[in-house]
Parts: sequence; C-alpha cells; structure tokens
Amino acid sequence: MNRRGALRAWLPLWATLCTLLGAGPAVAATDLAVTIAERLAGDADRGQIAGGEVIEERRFLAALYKATGYQPLWSGEAQAERFLALIAAAGEDGLDPRDYHLAALERLLADRSGTTTVRADLDILLTESFARFAYNLRFGKANPQDIDSDWNFSRALVTSDPAGWLAQAIRGDDVAAALDSLRPQTPVYGVLKAALADYRAIAARGDWPRLPAGPTLEPGMDAPAIAILRERLGAEGLYAPRPGIAAKHYDTELERAVRLFQRRHGLLADGLVGRRTRAALNVGVAARIAQLRVNLERIRWVFRDLEDRFVAVNIAAFHAAYLEHGQIAWSARAVVGRPYRQTPIFKATMTHIVFNPTWTVPPTILRQDVLPAMRRDPDYLQRKGLRVLDRDGHPVNPASIDWQTVRAAGFPYLLRQQPGPDNALGRVKFMFPNPHLVYLHDTPGRDLFERAERTFSSGCIRIDRPLELAALLLAANPGWDAASMAAALADGRPRRVDLARPVTVMLLYLTAFADGDGTLQFRRDVYDRDGAVLRALDGPFRFVAPRGYPAGRH
Repeated sequence: MNRRGALRAWLPLWATLCTLLGAGPAVAATDLAVTIAERLAGDADRGQIAGGEVIEERRFLAALYKATGYQPLWSGEAQAERFLALIAAAGEDGLDPRDYHLAALERLLADRSGTTTVRADLDILLTESFARFAYNLRFGKANPQDIDSDWNFSRALVTSDPAGWLAQAIRGDDVAAALDSLRPQTPVYGVLKAALADYRAIAARGDWPRLPAGPTLEPGMDAPAIAILRERLGAEGLYAPRPGIAAKHYDTELERAVRLFQRRHGLLADGLVGRRTRAALNVGVAARIAQLRVNLERIRWVFRDLEDRFVAVNIAAFHAAYLEHGQIAWSARAVVGRPYRQTPIFKATMTHIVFNPTWTVPPTILRQDVLPAMRRDPDYLQRKGLRVLDRDGHPVNPASIDWQTVRAAGFPYLLRQQPGPDNALGRVKFMFPNPHLVYLHDTPGRDLFERAERTFSSGCIRIDRPLELAALLLAANPGWDAASMAAALADGRPRRVDLARPVTVMLLYLTAFADGDGTLQFRRDVYDRDGAVLRALDGPFRFVAPRGYPAGRH
C-alpha cells in the first residue's frame, strides 16, 4: 500500500477513535485531509510547501492538525482575508509582514483552481503565519539572549497547550482579539505604536530639513538657520507657525517649541540650539522610525506579567522608578555606567538595604583604577580613605606591600572604605544579589545629577533621593519609619535591614518610551545597542523555543 493509501485507511480509524473518546465529531477521510497529512509528514521541523515557502515548526503543525483529524482549521475565504489584513498591518507593531508569508498567502487565496493541494497549502500556511505572528507579538522577533549574553528575563508560554490555544483562536473566528491579547498590555506600547504611525506619515511626506553647522541659536536672534529650525520643528508637529511672523527671528513661541523638543530628548531645556540640540534635531525621520521599532521590540521582551511592585531603571534615560499597582510611587535621576563599563541589563530580586555601607573595591576597579593609581601616588589610599585588610578582615599596613609588583589577579587583600560622608556609596545601598555585583546606591557626588547625560559610574547605579525609596521599601517592615531610619543613619555603623517584602528590580535599556504622563520620549543610544536589535528585526524569521514549549518540538 502506498503512503496516500495508508493515510486514507488510517484517517477513518482516527475519526472513529476521536468520537469514541469524546474528542469531537467524526470527520470524513477527504482528499483534503489526506493532502494536509501528506504535506506535514516527515521528521524535520522545517519543511517547504506552497511553491517553496518554508514552515518552521512542521512537527508542531502536524500534531495540531492530527488532533483535528487533519481537517482544515480555517473556515473560508472571508476569514482568511480578514487575517491577511492583520498581517499586512504588522508594520504597525514594527514587524515585517513578509515574515508571515503574506505574498504566498495572497497568491494562494487568489488561486481559483480550487485544487486540493492549493486548499491544503493555504490552510497550513495560514496556520503557520498565525503561529509566527503570535510568537513575535508574545516574545518579540529577536531573541534577546543572542544579543546580550547577560539576558535573564523570562521567555515563557502563556499556556501549557500552545497547539490547543492556536486551534481555539482560529476556530473561534476572532483571530484579531487573540493576537491583541498577546501584545504588551501597557500604555507605553500604545504610545510607541501611535508614534510609529505618526513618524511614518512624516516620512511619506518627505524627510524634515537639517540645520546647517553654525553658532548657537538663541532667543532674540535673527539668522537664516532659524527659518529652517521652524520648518524642522513644524514637520514633527512641535510648532505651528502663525501668519505674519518673521521666519528668521527667534521669538518666544519658537523658544517654547525648542524647549519642548529638548525635554522630549532628555536635553537641558534651556531654549538654546547648541551642539547637542542641533545633533538631535538632525537625526532623520527614518532613524526615529527605526528607534521606535527597536523599542517596541524591547517592550515585547520585558513588559510581561509584571508584579504589583517593582523597581525599574532605564539605563538609556538615566532614570529610576518604583511602581506600585501600576502607579509611580517614586522616581529619580540616576547615574549609570560609562560606555566602556556599561551597566548590564538583567532582572533580580532586591532582598535587603544597608545603611551606612562600607565600600569594598571590586575587581574591575581594583585592576583598572586603584592599582595603577597606587603605583603613581603612594598617598592614594589615604586620600580616598581606603583601608587594606587581609581576607579575614584584619588591617594590613599599606607600606608593607610592594605596590609596583602586586597584581589584581590573585590580589590577597581587600581595599575597603569605611562609612562616612565621603563613602563612594553614600548613606545607603540597595542590594539585589547578582553575578555582576551591581546595585543601587546613594552618592556623595550630587553634582553629576545635574548633567543631562549621566554615564559616569563603573557599572553600579547611583540614585537621587535614595532615602525616599528606602522609606517606601521598608513600609512593610515593622518598626521602620522615618525616625528609625534617622537613628540608624546617625549611629554611623553599617546596618543591614532585610526587606519584609522583597521587590523585583529590572534594569532596562529603552531609547524610546513614554514618560509618566504618556508623553513620547527619545534618548541617545549611549551604549550603541539599538543597531543589533534593528538588524535582528530586519533579518529572517527565526523560532527559538520559549520555556514551556512541548518537548521534542524544536
């Protein structure tokens, strides 16, 4: 018996078994069912149908169709056309409709021959397209672990039965609602989607003009470049000129628009169009579109199943916040790692706070900063208030060490700064154990918070107004209030306080986002991370099995 004959013989038995087990009505052994089964036969995950279109998860699709007796899942042409309209609009999410077999599906749907092969290929390809789109909306197109080896955010399925969810969504005939449920349910995603549509509309009208090099533009000035500035801000919808104005004069209305632009880009909102503001103005609309796509993808990665309470740090925006029940309870400026000592992106649990912390010099700073400084300046340790201790915590005389020959590898001592007003960690640090030795802390150097771009640390995160955050996090700890915090600080000795309610900390990197008022924001890509995400978005579709994916299906 040939393969097709075997399938014809087997399908009625399968249909009868389904009926006996209460799994659904019996199905006929149609040519269409046989053809679907044939198209999905084989052990390889990847396969080709419909004139060479590649399906990524053939075994998953085979299991899905087997559960229905290899009957088609899609109800007809009208449902297929509604779904094609959805994938044609995938660009609204920053995704590429070509990843979802759009052209091949349009050809199959337009094929009026009605052959069994065409109908089988159309049904299978619709299902795989839906699976791809659903996967990308839920997990993103790029695999963040391929981009960042430190990535530890969860990639978990929302259901233990993805095939059942998929079949139910298709047969329930509300694929649009099913897909929408997979998008991040956060206002930030909606703001960025709306902005992407706006900036694509700007691009369709043509790019905005660039400001020529020249002196700083200031209120009250008259210059040809000011007319270009008006046009540039008008193209982005930040300025609406009134009839009769002097185009080359920098008036108060234009100044207001410049300040609005500066706030949108995290710049000093002084109304002066200097080097940094001019550079931001001269970023083209195509680059802003790419930036929005990249950050829609990042939001798909992380804004999932958020706890009621969490601390989030947006490294690219130099900003930290504590949220409770979806509301910002505390926010503050932050100082993050230098571009050559980048603060990593990861997720961890804050377990305790330390008042009056000591600071032990970490290995990287020891190797790159302290030992070279000691070789140049024997008084360096004294000036920095650093004590030398052995591994048991006993003091060691620095003069007994040959600093010219000692090396960071195998360094047998600890260098520790005692609590005090000059301690590098300030008065309090917030600990969330992680392999990077990164944490949040106070700082004696308050002046750096006044800078617009704040990449000055060695990887840890310095935060403004840290005691306000400490008070919020200790609210669930009995006996801890403003008075007890003040007493602990006044004592001067290190004091560890375990949190009665540990809290998740997420270190993120968003160069486009919405602020607390829902206003669109852009930031410069200080760590040069956007490019890798954009390349993945523009690359071919790739499936990486999430946690909970059925064993043997990848």
